Amino acid sequence: MTAPSSRLLSMDVLRGCAVMGILWMNITAFALPQPAYFNPAVSGPLSASDVAFWAVGFLFFDGKMRGLFALLFGASMLLLIDREEMAGRDGRRAQMVRAAWLFLFGLAHYLLLWWGDILMTYAIVGLVALLFIRHEPLSLVKWAFLFFLLHFLLCVAFLLSLYSWSHAASAPGTAADIRDGFTHFIAPYSDPRSAAVHAETATYRSGFVDIVRHHLAGYPGQWFWSFLFTALETLGFMLLGMAMLKGGFLTGRWSAEQYWRTARHCFLIGLPPMAALALWVVLSRFAALPALGSMMAWSFPFRIPLTVGWAALILWLLAGRGQSRITSAIAAAGRMAFSNYLGTSLVMTAIFYGWGLGLFGQVRPAALPLFVLGGWAVMLLWSPLWLKRFGSGPLEWLWRSLAKGRLQKIRKNI
Repeated sequence: MTAPSSRLLSMDVLRGCAVMGILWMNITAFALPQPAYFNPAVSGPLSASDVAFWAVGFLFFDGKMRGLFALLFGASMLLLIDREEMAGRDGRRAQMVRAAWLFLFGLAHYLLLWWGDILMTYAIVGLVALLFIRHEPLSLVKWAFLFFLLHFLLCVAFLLSLYSWSHAASAPGTAADIRDGFTHFIAPYSDPRSAAVHAETATYRSGFVDIVRHHLAGYPGQWFWSFLFTALETLGFMLLGMAMLKGGFLTGRWSAEQYWRTARHCFLIGLPPMAALALWVVLSRFAALPALGSMMAWSFPFRIPLTVGWAALILWLLAGRGQSRITSAIAAAGRMAFSNYLGTSLVMTAIFYGWGLGLFGQVRPAALPLFVLGGWAVMLLWSPLWLKRFGSGPLEWLWRSLAKGRLQKIRKNI
């Protein structure tokens, strides 16, 4: 598949773009109450700029960067197993040990910093993906789309239950407990004045101990629901990433023309229906059920080609430009994606939470790209500087050392 000691520039660049792109969507969850991730109207009356920020995220980033990250995680699993087996070690066992430590990193991330952790999900789903590592590319694609279908059906079933509940709650003669139950559930996704939104805002403007206590109270219940609605999607993208690695797509072995055709077709398939959904949500004035449904389910079939389209577009640009200063910086950010992902959570919670600058709920959505651009600049500046002296990122080194059971070399021989 690849020499054990080699690095794939294509995958490093893709990983760098993914960790940067994820920040565009996560910034809303760092800065505003959790329901604003699904419906920006929760943050208050929306300006045209606020709507434009939401639309850009919905069309180009939401789910696509997370999908790209999962693609690369699945491919990286194969590379790790390949490297371990070429060295005469048990590749599956190595991946299982790494997954156990990744879960613990994710748990610490969730409890101490931010509720939107994806590492625990990757650790668990990655163990399931181990069952498919010997499959041929076509088989992996078929299994991936089966899991995509199951994910879509799960989300649709949930949303249909909400529509049914909404209809029952509005029908004449409905019992008060049904109306009250639906109102209590849907209020955080529709009303910035709801008690839940006020409570969350107060929590994240408080101190570190109160925030950790809040995360402890919500775990594992809150995390379980997040896992339930992301696990099948994540598994599908991991298997698709394995297929794309085995087929040479992720290693940069395709021609520039092949990457361009793939990107063009994927965006033509995915963008028009996504734009129609965005228009529907905007024309509904961000009504709770259309906004929630579009983010959770109705956009999902189109996020799949757009995720692949992003990967193809990035690799087409890389094939045309080669290794320039900007691609080298992005590749460095990708080599340190683990450190950059957790580092972003540390920096952004320090800016928005009460134990830091306390800006939670006080920044309008239209201003959030400024924080994203700042985060990108930091990643692109510090990652190459760090890798000039060290062989891997600090958290990559720690993860590897824990998985190996001994300290690994980190400093380069200069």
